Amino acid sequence: MCTGGCAKCLGATLIPLAVLCTLANILLFFPGGKVPEDNTHITAEVWYFGGILGSGILMIFPALVFLGLQNNDCCGCCGNRSCGKRFAMFSSIIFAAIGVLGAGYCFILSAVALNKGPKCKNGNDWVYPFKDGNYLGNHNLWDKCQSPENIVPWHLTLFSLLLVMSGIQAVLCGIQVVNGLFGTLCGDCKCCGCCG
Repeated sequence: MCTGGCAKCLGATLIPLAVLCTLANILLFFPGGKVPEDNTHITAEVWYFGGILGSGILMIFPALVFLGLQNNDCCGCCGNRSCGKRFAMFSSIIFAAIGVLGAGYCFILSAVALNKGPKCKNGNDWVYPFKDGNYLGNHNLWDKCQSPENIVPWHLTLFSLLLVMSGIQAVLCGIQVVNGLFGTLCGDCKCCGCCG
């Protein structure tokens, strides 16, 4: 298996996931699909930018590095053809670790937000009416949120998407850690031949 080709495939998968996570986080700033009257009406976890920073911006760097690995110069150093390719694969392990951290950050924030539930209007106050995820299995409790309309399904859908996509990102970056180790130890399956 070509470690550079595998990395390129992983990078190509991470970019759309990063874009989708960013979009999901942006949509969470509009509870129930509407512009909030006050920023304090937005669920606190949205302001930690898990989808924008963790699974978005922090994921773009590893994705771009992975995409460039197959085309990286493999002429190397000191006359060793695979030295440069091996160093590039080693550096990809560091970027993959950054990707795991970013995805982990988003995953944890999403899990906390799902457990806590959305911030919504209950009577005259804006509160978190649910406790310890009790609303997840009991749809009758959703009536505690009077406003914004459809906030519970909105919150559940977007944070669930962030949870799943960040989990996939963490797995893909974990695969690149293993792939990068193989590439560092064994080199890629072929060399570009630019050193004669």
